[in-house]
Amino acid sequence: MVFSKDNMTGIILALLSSVFIGASFIIKKKGLRRAAVVSGVRAGVGGYSYLLEPLWWIGMITMIVGEIANFVAYAFAPAVLVTPLGALSIIVSAVLAQIILKEKLHPLGVLGCVLCIIGSVVIVVHAPQEHPISSVKEIWYMATQKAFLLYMGSVIVLVFILVFYFAPQCGHSNVLVFTGICSLMGSLSVMSVKALGTSLKLTVEGKNQLIYLETWAFMFIVAVCVVTQMNYLNKALDTFNTAVVSPIYYVMFTTLTIVASVIMFKDWDGQNIGSITSEICGFIVVLSGTILLHVTKDVERSSSFRGNYTPTSPSLSTRLCNSNVESHKHEVEDESFAEEADSRRQDLQV
Repeated sequence: MVFSKDNMTGIILALLSSVFIGASFIIKKKGLRRAAVVSGVRAGVGGYSYLLEPLWWIGMITMIVGEIANFVAYAFAPAVLVTPLGALSIIVSAVLAQIILKEKLHPLGVLGCVLCIIGSVVIVVHAPQEHPISSVKEIWYMATQKAFLLYMGSVIVLVFILVFYFAPQCGHSNVLVFTGICSLMGSLSVMSVKALGTSLKLTVEGKNQLIYLETWAFMFIVAVCVVTQMNYLNKALDTFNTAVVSPIYYVMFTTLTIVASVIMFKDWDGQNIGSITSEICGFIVVLSGTILLHVTKDVERSSSFRGNYTPTSPSLSTRLCNSNVESHKHEVEDESFAEEADSRRQDLQV
C-alpha cells in the first residue's frame, strides 16, 4: 500500500510518541526509586523528594515530548490510525522495565507484546488516507452535521446520567462508571484535539486559523474534556486496581474514539469492506494483546509483590492522571524495597 505524505508523517509521530511515553514511565520510576533511597520516604506514602530528583524530571520532559508528538500526529493522520498505535507504548515500557528495572516479563506478556505489534501493523497497512482539510470552518461543518451532533448529544446525556445518577450510587463499586465517563469524554476530546491540531498546522503553513472563533471553541472543548477525564480517571485509579482500570479504559476509550472519528471525519468513506474488516481485526488483536499484558502484569505483581505499572492510555489526560497516581500511590509499593531504601540511607549517614 502507498502511504500519503501526511499519513506517513502521522505514523512516524505516533510511533515516536509511543517510544517517548513508554520510556518516560520507566525513567520516572527509576527517579522515584533513587529519591526514596536518598530520603527514605516513598512517594506512595506521601513523600515528595522525587521533585528534587533530576531523573524524575527527565522522565516528565520525555512524557511531554511524547504527548506533543501524539498531538501533532492527529493533525496529519486519521484518529483510527493514531489512537490504536498508542498501545505500543506498553511494549516499550514492558521491555525497558525488564532491561532497566529488572522486572520480569511473564511469557504470556511477551505474547501480548507480539499481538500488539501484529495488530498495529495490520492497522497501519489498511489505514485510510487522511482527507485534505483547508480550513477550520470545514472541520466545524463536520462537527455540526446531524450524525455527529446525535453522537455528541448521546455522549453528553450518558455522561450526565453517569455523573449524577450512577456515580453517587455505585461509582465506588462498579469500575465501568468512572471509566465510562472518561472514555465518553475522551472520544470528544480527541476529535477536538484533531480539529485544533489541524488548525495550528494550517496556521503554520500560512493559512491563519486563529482569526476564526471555531478554533478557540475547539480549544475550549479540549480543556473541558481533559479536565473532566483527569478528574474521573483519578477517581477510578484511586478506587480500583490499576490492572483492572487500564485495559477497560483503553478498550472503551479507543473504541469510542474510532466510532466518533468515523462519524465526524468519515474515515472509512471510500474504503472497501476488506480494508475496513482488516482494520477492525487489527484493532481487536491490539486490544487482546493489551488485555493479556495487563492480566499477566497483575499476576506477576501478585506473585512477587513488586509494583510494576505499565501505561496504556493513548490520551494526554490518561498519562497525566497515571503519572499523578504513579507518583503518589502506585509506585514503589513493595516492602522489600522500602527496607532496602532504609538500609542504604543508614549507610549514607555512616
